[in-house]
Amino acid sequence: MKCRRSGPFIAIVLLVVGVSASAEERPPIELSERAKQLHAASIVVDGHNDLPWELRSQADSDLGQLDIAKRQPSLQTDLPRLREGGVGVQWWSVWVPTLTALRGESLQTTLEQIELVETMARTYPASLKLARTSKEVDAALAEGKIASLMGVEGGHCIEGSLNSLRLLYDRGARYMTLTHSDSLAWADSATDDERVGGLNEFGREVVREMNRLGMIVDISHVSPATMHQTLDTTAAPVIFSHSSCRAVADHPRNVPDDVLARLPENRGVVMINFFSAFVVPAAVDVYKAKFDLRRELQTQMPDNEDEVQRRLAKWSATRPMPRGTIHDVLDHIDHAVRIAGADHVGLGSDYDGVSVLPTQLEDVSTYPYLTQGMLDRGHSEADIKKILGQNALRVFRDVEAAAERLAASSEASP
Repeated sequence: MKCRRSGPFIAIVLLVVGVSASAEERPPIELSERAKQLHAASIVVDGHNDLPWELRSQADSDLGQLDIAKRQPSLQTDLPRLREGGVGVQWWSVWVPTLTALRGESLQTTLEQIELVETMARTYPASLKLARTSKEVDAALAEGKIASLMGVEGGHCIEGSLNSLRLLYDRGARYMTLTHSDSLAWADSATDDERVGGLNEFGREVVREMNRLGMIVDISHVSPATMHQTLDTTAAPVIFSHSSCRAVADHPRNVPDDVLARLPENRGVVMINFFSAFVVPAAVDVYKAKFDLRRELQTQMPDNEDEVQRRLAKWSATRPMPRGTIHDVLDHIDHAVRIAGADHVGLGSDYDGVSVLPTQLEDVSTYPYLTQGMLDRGHSEADIKKILGQNALRVFRDVEAAAERLAASSEASP
């Protein structure tokens, strides 16, 4: 596909008035040998991949039906393409729908998803190795394997119980996103009505318990009030496992600048999401309308997901979402670096959890193009390595260290 390029005069005008060139006016990224070598020398950490739920949905969690050792065109993720993308550390999301909470099945279904990730590691031991600590991540990398970590996506999974939170930690989950799309009795979501004005006391206790356990607090999906109150409460760095910048694309799932500006003090990291609906300004309104329709249909037909999906597909057929390009994601990386600093930015693709992706970021093989794009935009090689993975690994180590300090302080108390 050819990209239309504007002449130098138009380009200068766009720069002067501060307007980004449209997707069609920005040429595709071409990989250089320098970028390939830099990428190969970097540890690439992705903060969020929804492959486990796709395996459940498409193949009833049966890796015999959907063997990810082979290229799978129905997926955005498989082992050959992870290797091509240079991914060294993958956080697998053990997401379950918020509707499971209505049936009292959130915790059990999450445990089933954890078992699926364990099965993935057992089935592909030459490629994947489960990791529960930063030292185990280092060991997996030293063996040339993809360190596989697990993140719980949504506090609905603990069903209002700190004991359930502890159980998920014991089963290997090393971060939890406080909410998903729905507000909870103890924390408000970015995409639902406010219930408690951010966090209530139980919500703050969840954050404190996660700090004590050494479980990373993830504040993707939550409301700005919840973001701020979490930062006020936590004794350890936080992450946004898969969120982008609201100043670039005005979606409520994205992070406002006043929150990004607090990351240096917290030592946390915002891991940029690739979903077109969150990164391409023109796609935001389309997605918001579809999201609202989905919520309405699921309320009307809570036990008929097939019909919900049929109606959504019919709706989408007449309202295509603009895909955008890799440049849209790079815009978010640039903005996050400007506001939070290069020490506080990472990658959280959301592969296999999203339906539309920018060109040149279609699947997990494409991460090297981000390295090239960051070089093209003047980021230093040291900063690029931080963004690709070093920042995320530093947070993991810092959270473990905070848990050790809290334990020592507790033991020293009378």
